[in-house]
Amino acid sequence: MIREKFSHSGSLPLYDICFRTLKLTTPTFGDLNHLISAVMSGVTCCLRFPGQLNADLRKLAVNLIPFPRLHFFMVGFTPLTSRGSQQYRALTVPELTQQMWDAKNMMCAADPRHGRYLTASALFRGRMSTKEVDEQMLNVQNKNSSYFVEWIPNNVKSSVCDIPPKGLKMSATFVGNSTAIQEMFKRVSEQFTAMFRRKAFLHWYTGEGMDEMEFTEAESNMNDLVSEYQQYQDASAEEEGEYDEEEEEI
Repeated sequence: MIREKFSHSGSLPLYDICFRTLKLTTPTFGDLNHLISAVMSGVTCCLRFPGQLNADLRKLAVNLIPFPRLHFFMVGFTPLTSRGSQQYRALTVPELTQQMWDAKNMMCAADPRHGRYLTASALFRGRMSTKEVDEQMLNVQNKNSSYFVEWIPNNVKSSVCDIPPKGLKMSATFVGNSTAIQEMFKRVSEQFTAMFRRKAFLHWYTGEGMDEMEFTEAESNMNDLVSEYQQYQDASAEEEGEYDEEEEEI
C-alpha cells in the first residue's frame, strides 16, 4: 500500500524512466535510488575531484537562483543506465548534450517545454574538450531560444570534471531552474485543496498543536509561488527594463 501511494507521487518520473528508458518491468526502490544517487554524485563531483572548469555548490546556487523564492530545480542525468548494466558504447559530447536537455530524461513531474528556463547548469564528467562542450551548449541555446528567458544574459553555465563515474567514460548532469516546475506545485495545491476542504487528516495535526490557519497560509504561499513563476515566464526584456525604471523613480 505504501509502495503504491509512493509510486504515484513525486517519484512518478523515476518510474517512467525505469519503464520506458531502462526497460525494467518491475523497478524497485533500489532502482530509483540508483537514478537519484547518479544525479547527486554528478552535482557534487566538482567538490570531490579536480576538473578543467570546476564549480562549487555556492557558485552553482548563485548562478541558478536569480530570485530568492524561485529556488526549485529540475534535474536530469545521461547516459541513463540500470544497476549492474554495462555501457557498451561511449557517448559523444553532442549525444550527451542532446540527451541531457531531453524532457524524457527529467526526474521531475513537469515538462520543461511548458515553461522557460530562467537559468541552467550542465556538469560534465570524463575526458573531453571544454571547447566542444561550450560549442554544444551554445548550439542548444540557439536552437531552442524560445525556451530561455532573454532578459537574463549568460544564463546557462557548464563545468567539466575530469573523473568519470564508475563504469562510464563520460556523463552529464543537468540542473535547471525552469518556470515549468509550477505544474508540480499546481498539482500538489489541487490535491491539498481537495483534502483540506473535507478536513481530511487535519485532526492529527491540530491534535499536535498546529493551527488550521497555518495550512491556509501555506496554501496561499504556494499559490503566490505559482503566480511568481508565471510572472517571470511571461516577462520580456522590455518589461524588465520598465520595472527597473519604476524602482529608480521610487
